[in-house]
Amino acid sequence: MFRMPFINIRPEGHPFILIFMVVAIVFFAVAQWLGFVGIILVGWCIYFFRDPDRVTPLENGLIVSPADGVIQMVGDATLPPELDMGDALMRRVSIFMNVFDCHVNRIPIDGEIVQNSYQPGKFLNASLDKASEANERRSLVIRTEKGIEVTFVQIAGLVARRIVCWVDKGQSLRAGERYGMIRFGSRVDVYLPKGTRLLAIPGQRAVAGETPIAQLENSQEDQMGECR
Repeated sequence: MFRMPFINIRPEGHPFILIFMVVAIVFFAVAQWLGFVGIILVGWCIYFFRDPDRVTPLENGLIVSPADGVIQMVGDATLPPELDMGDALMRRVSIFMNVFDCHVNRIPIDGEIVQNSYQPGKFLNASLDKASEANERRSLVIRTEKGIEVTFVQIAGLVARRIVCWVDKGQSLRAGERYGMIRFGSRVDVYLPKGTRLLAIPGQRAVAGETPIAQLENSQEDQMGECR
């Protein structure tokens, strides 16, 4: 991962940054004011592909947000049908990412990936509720050491046309680890078992790998943190 002063940049962003740099040079050749527009675009591209370190709280049963963005919806919903896990209602927390949010996604809780499913689909506005069923998406199911399963789904949006996932079935991962990203503007849904204590509220800003959104179980351990 390329590191600029004070900024970590994902390798996936390097081709886009180069393209925007070339565009900026061409713009300068046409008109100076266009060149400044090109510089702004380069700056936005670098900002979009940033990958900052995060301090993940360590507490038994704590679910942290897998994405930066706004908690858009909190309610009950069924799991994506391609997972073939039944139609029981789960608690769902939806986090919407706009084009200015960091789009690197992070694991919400320690566990082992037991399902990894890709579903092609449409590219509706990710803020719509029906996007969870109609849009292109990638679903991951993680099982904790106590056998509790948490599902999190990357959903492509109106502008986002590329879902990237760096993990696969069988991997054991820790909360806060990077697992993928979506380009450009999108949503991540987290499905939790009934009875989970929700900590997130609609309209709240969430930070991937840091903001607690739910609690699976009570813990008497002190809350700590780890940079990931």
